[in-house]
Amino acid sequence: MTTPSPTDVLSISDLKARYFAYLDGKEWDRMLDLFAPDARFEGYAFEAAGGAGFVDTVSAFMADLRSQHAGYMPRFRTRADGTVRGVWAMHDYLTWEPGSRIYKGIESPGMHGIRGWGYYEDEYARVDGEWRVVFSRLVRTRIDPLVGVAPLAPAYDVMRPDVTWLD
Repeated sequence: MTTPSPTDVLSISDLKARYFAYLDGKEWDRMLDLFAPDARFEGYAFEAAGGAGFVDTVSAFMADLRSQHAGYMPRFRTRADGTVRGVWAMHDYLTWEPGSRIYKGIESPGMHGIRGWGYYEDEYARVDGEWRVVFSRLVRTRIDPLVGVAPLAPAYDVMRPDVTWLD
């Protein structure tokens, strides 16, 4: 395996950056364009088949959540078949209404979210000339439940990111 070209690294990095922005911004229609139709997924808190299935499932899972995701320190390798594999370190912060859900089958009284760390192990392929995710595995190495009294969410006047800024 070799390192992909700088142009491919930038394109794939942009693809993953859009994934995080669309996930946190709940831009489900835009997110669909990031995946191959037959993309496969492992390790998520839900089962999903295909790009459209993933978007449908993650949108339902995230409906009542607030989230902030970050991916960093990517490493890439080109495979003999022309696909590229990438590993991204990740951190996420998910919050929900206290007591409204059980995460990964473990009930924690007063739980109102999680802080998680780990890695995304992704595979990318060109589909109609554009890089798309064909496989994504979420590998969590640490999950800290947020429990106790949930902090009040003050109504800060904050701007929503413009996902069309670079379009």
